Amino acid sequence: MGGPFTDITETIFEDKVVLTEEYSPDEILKRDDEIGQYRDALKDVLFGRQPQNVFVYGKAGLGKTAVTTYMMQALEAEVQTRDHAEQLFVYKENCNRSTVYQTVRSLINTARDPEADAFPKRGLGLANAFESLYEELDRLGGTHLFIFDEIDHLDDADTLLYELPRARANDHLSDAKVGVIGISNNYTFRQQLSPKVKDTLMETEISFSPYDADALQAILETRAEAALRDDSYDRAAIAKAAALAARDTGSARQAIDLLREAGNLAERDGSYYVDEDKIEHARDIVRRGRLSNKIRDQTTHAQLVLETLARMARAGELPARSKEIQQRYEQVARSHATDPLTTLKSIQTHLSDLTMLGFLLRTERNEGLSGGYYYEYELDLDEGVVLETREQIESEAR
Repeated sequence: MGGPFTDITETIFEDKVVLTEEYSPDEILKRDDEIGQYRDALKDVLFGRQPQNVFVYGKAGLGKTAVTTYMMQALEAEVQTRDHAEQLFVYKENCNRSTVYQTVRSLINTARDPEADAFPKRGLGLANAFESLYEELDRLGGTHLFIFDEIDHLDDADTLLYELPRARANDHLSDAKVGVIGISNNYTFRQQLSPKVKDTLMETEISFSPYDADALQAILETRAEAALRDDSYDRAAIAKAAALAARDTGSARQAIDLLREAGNLAERDGSYYVDEDKIEHARDIVRRGRLSNKIRDQTTHAQLVLETLARMARAGELPARSKEIQQRYEQVARSHATDPLTTLKSIQTHLSDLTMLGFLLRTERNEGLSGGYYYEYELDLDEGVVLETREQIESEAR
């Protein structure tokens, strides 16, 4: 008697990793302008000069990380052929749910000799951490590029973005040069920085706009050729996936997700063929996954507010006023061992932001002289997805 996997003998995929986020393409399509801007910003590294700081903006799935990875690989390879270029060190940190101390500690331990003791998680201050980082960088010498993905999620980004670019000017470094590359989904992030940080950065800004349907179709055709078996997909299905993604977000990630999930569906029903119907069916699966990702993109307290509303929706307690939501939010925050925000104004700010993002519905009420004007809020998402996503996030944190 065979086991549960015995009858799995066929697959539609030649190389499924091509349809995942971990895949780094050898060629970047439809981003020539952004690559040109990146090239101009980083060319000083080839001549042993101080690198420019770069900030990359754009919504998720528009190629920011893929282009950054591609440019770092190309720069590292080119440096090896240049007499005037110094040794290049590239660091990448994801700043989501991180503090400046945690980020600097991670950089220290990456730069530090593997046989040396790790920098402690606690017991020392941020000034000690920066001092240790500078010691490690000067020990290595050369040029150091720091890539901070989701920089807008970093706690106290001002401190990090003031310290590193000014390290040489403030005599913290003598033998090493540093450059900062920030990646953000938030186009307004720079506006939130302090004036002194803006003056210090003097960065090149690269903005990634959404792909159109033609660009997405070109990207998908290349991925399909590498990922799927020959004669296992309809060209019309590729065009449909590109059109759906272009009409929705303009995201290459969404288009690629549609193709991957359509392939999974084709395997599940035994047809081993992706047509337009498979793409249409994959649409709901991808939409659910994208919603989960959008929730993960929010700050911790914004997520807790969403979880609160999801729990209230499940209990039939919506619509509700901000004061009622605040009371339940405090309970939810404490259940996750998180200190809740203490003012009603802060909760109202999160409710307003989440409404603008399309997560909530807000209705204005007028009770006349006795009650006045106020807002009531409802969740405009599937509460099941919100709660499942929050459960996964808390489980990962543990």
